[in-house]
Amino acid sequence: QFKFEWSGGGSVQPGGSMRLSCLVRQFPAGYSTVAWFRQAPGQAREWISCLSESDGSTSYADSVKGRFTVSRDNDESMVYLQMSSLKREDTADYYCAVGRKGCGVFGSSYSYWGQGLQVTVSA
Repeated sequence: QFKFEWSGGGSVQPGGSMRLSCLVRQFPAGYSTVAWFRQAPGQAREWISCLSESDGSTSYADSVKGRFTVSRDNDESMVYLQMSSLKREDTADYYCAVGRKGCGVFGSSYSYWGQGLQVTVSA
């Protein structure tokens, strides 16, 4: 049975690290991608990363490349977004989303959405 849960978020100082978690168990038929989006106050939703369950490939937006890492723990059915070298501009609500095969960068590519995980980067 499809199970989809999410957790993490909080406050961190600039330069710090934080990990967000997304539990995805028993993907619905035809679904195999987990993506992370974020939305800062007053701004549009931004795709930041995705992981393909089928081949383990990952992709990142330029804004987070080299600082964020998405990974999967198959034993625990967890997908993690490890965020490092956090900047004030990373402050946003972060969303885990599940979509069909392929890493789409548009929200319309994803059918299942977690609730926003608030991440605040401030001194």
